Amino acid sequence: MTLTLLALTLLALTLLALFPASPAIAADLVGDRPVRGGLTIAANGIAAPVLYDPADHPVVVHAAQGLARDIATVTGITTAAAPLAGQTPAQSPITPPIILGTLGRNAVIDRLVRTGKLDARRLTGAWESFVITIVRRPAPGVPVALVIAGSDRRGTAFGAYELSEAIGVSPWHWWADVPARRRPALYVAPGTHRFGPPSVRYRGIFLNDEDWGLHPWAARTFEPEQGGIGAKTYERLFDLMLRLKANTLWPAMHRVSAPFNRNPAHAKLADDYGIVMGSSHAEPMLRDNVGEWTDAADRFNYATNRAGVSRYWEERVRANGRYESLWTLGMRGIHDSGIVGAETPAGKIALLTQVFADQRAMLAAHVDPAVERVPQMFVPYKEVLDLYRAGLKVPDDVTLVWPDDNFGYIRQFPDAAERRRGGGSGVYYHLSYLGAPLSYLWLGTTPPALIRSEMGRAWDHGARTVWIANVGDVKPAEIGITAFLAMAWNVDTARAQTQRDFLHDWATRSFGAAAAPPIADLMDRWYRLNLERRPEHLHYGLPGQRPRPSPLAPAAIDARLAAFDALVADLDRIEPGIAPDARDAFFELVAYPVRAAAAANRRYFSAERYAAWADSRPLHARRAAADARAADALVTSLTRRFNNEIAGGKWRHIMAEEPADNQWPGYRLPPVALPAPGLADPAAPAAPPAPPATTSVVEAESVAAKGWRFVPGLGRGTGAMLASGAGTPIGWTLDTDRAGTLAIQLVPTFPGTARTDFRLTVTLDGTPRTIAVPRHAGDAAWSAGVLDNLVSVPLGPLTPGRHRLTIATPDEGLMLDRLTVTPPLTNAATPTH
Repeated sequence: MTLTLLALTLLALTLLALFPASPAIAADLVGDRPVRGGLTIAANGIAAPVLYDPADHPVVVHAAQGLARDIATVTGITTAAAPLAGQTPAQSPITPPIILGTLGRNAVIDRLVRTGKLDARRLTGAWESFVITIVRRPAPGVPVALVIAGSDRRGTAFGAYELSEAIGVSPWHWWADVPARRRPALYVAPGTHRFGPPSVRYRGIFLNDEDWGLHPWAARTFEPEQGGIGAKTYERLFDLMLRLKANTLWPAMHRVSAPFNRNPAHAKLADDYGIVMGSSHAEPMLRDNVGEWTDAADRFNYATNRAGVSRYWEERVRANGRYESLWTLGMRGIHDSGIVGAETPAGKIALLTQVFADQRAMLAAHVDPAVERVPQMFVPYKEVLDLYRAGLKVPDDVTLVWPDDNFGYIRQFPDAAERRRGGGSGVYYHLSYLGAPLSYLWLGTTPPALIRSEMGRAWDHGARTVWIANVGDVKPAEIGITAFLAMAWNVDTARAQTQRDFLHDWATRSFGAAAAPPIADLMDRWYRLNLERRPEHLHYGLPGQRPRPSPLAPAAIDARLAAFDALVADLDRIEPGIAPDARDAFFELVAYPVRAAAAANRRYFSAERYAAWADSRPLHARRAAADARAADALVTSLTRRFNNEIAGGKWRHIMAEEPADNQWPGYRLPPVALPAPGLADPAAPAAPPAPPATTSVVEAESVAAKGWRFVPGLGRGTGAMLASGAGTPIGWTLDTDRAGTLAIQLVPTFPGTARTDFRLTVTLDGTPRTIAVPRHAGDAAWSAGVLDNLVSVPLGPLTPGRHRLTIATPDEGLMLDRLTVTPPLTNAATPTH
């Protein structure tokens, strides 16, 4: 709608008369009471409209409309977003309570800059920055206005949604049903509030492996007319991304999904929302090979069909060259497989070098003749990293996007020479994965502590241009997505928080201050337990291998199940206190993942115990059988509730327990073999507690040492110790009265350089020994390490007596979790000095 200037003037004057300023001081951007020098957004049944210039970008219109809706949702007071009614400030003074606009695209804001009423020195030319400030007398006859000014189109939109979140609307209000905090009045604090530029230039997500969640939900629930993920889903996703201050999307690309660019309206929609479109490591030049390459598969070969493949790429460059895009260069197979057309590393390097040249010629012809100004990236993913290490040269202005190992551990970081490249560096990270050795698609268990640690290392090593996270179906990765994108926006603020700090802030914003402490504690412990073994990885022995029992000692299994039981007991205490309108969100974000993970562990270990005890301890076995079957039924019931009942059936078909079907069986958790119903007896006696462990555990964080940094939330204890690479030792004194063995356990990180091993100097009783710990993604040791999130390094025998042990490494990134000594120490280990 369009509001007349006279009506806006009268409304603004009415607001000022009704809501005088108060001498109180506001601590936050928006408060519930008026403050001296502040401004009223809403009170006493009147709410401010949001005004934008019709000449501004489409995303600003979307953001203005979103902010107006959010104000109405929070206060219950109807307001509107409206364009200026065709008048310039010089012709007719305007007094909108909120002016939202972009430098150079909003006449009112530009006039404020010219007259010195708005200081734009830190905005002009900045990337995605904005200011929220109160301006007195912004135009003749207008006493005051709230101005949200952006340096560019996304900066303006981010400013609008910053205010939305400040008044109590979660970015996850739609995607996770987090309710807005109802407030009868809203007052903006005085002062100038500046935001940006972001820490990372391109920050985004990759929709992937959508076959079992996002696609069936879209196809059967949200937009059945499209038959899958289409404009309605993407529009909702774009709104979420802006609220999280993300700007880049790699769209869904599995065979079940229609290619994003098959419908030209999708690219226009993305541009209207200011979203930069890219494509995955396997989908160069904004192409979706699975859905768009219609020639024979063996023709996707640049050595034998250069002209055909080039035409295929150039069609997309011609069609999408007018939009803001991040172009992936290079070539792999049709779907996440190696390049064809060359057999040797040298041949593949030569082929990729030609590919780079031809792709850049297309960009120069259809996007910008100065191709170095066109945003481009190259992702040395999987086998391509080996080619890069073997000498593949990437044009200097192209961003190198370093991959993790698919399990959250970054394989390589830029060295000093790579940090000097014009295109800079980035990271492709995983919060969800379908592939070897086992997938994890179900419960979103990547801990914020790991995101914080690894992405912090990436930042320190200079990877600051592109951060993309593979997020699977979006749900249930909401917490991980929030942590990843918050860090990409403001790395210093995010990395200053521990995992528990982050979870406390997240819970406060989602469920209120009173509920936050117990929720943060609950989820912190949940992440720690699942880091030891994800629910999707409750299988020992890799796919294709003969299953084997878990290596956990009986006492360790008891302790693990007891820890999950404690989580559920705490959840039972927390849940009744959650506000009724927040219970759907609480189920989606907290209750379902906690209960499902606990039940999955109970199911697996009880079934394992039934198999082990069936002959030797039949009564205990029958009880274990009953426990396994009850846990399985609980997982089914919880998942059915998620799909069919939560939010009135809004998420029907979104949640699929792993494995959802028999597809990709080589990378999926096999279904648990449950005992037959007739073999289960819930009335049978439970097994007595297992005898205590015969191993002493010494947590690495028990020692503070120069050159080692404590990382809370990782490892088996309260945290782990991360080496800076300074080579300084960390050490303990150990007392034992029996001969035994000594080992150390590491979190499975990679060195901060291109090395493929960590170098350890282990000194026992004054005798140093050098040990190499290989870190090769894809080998058996790596597979075991990412499933347990642990690498065990035996140090050999230990004789009776007192011993002095020190560990040092020249390699940044080694993360020491604990020492293990068998049999147990006679005294607690003490730090050496």
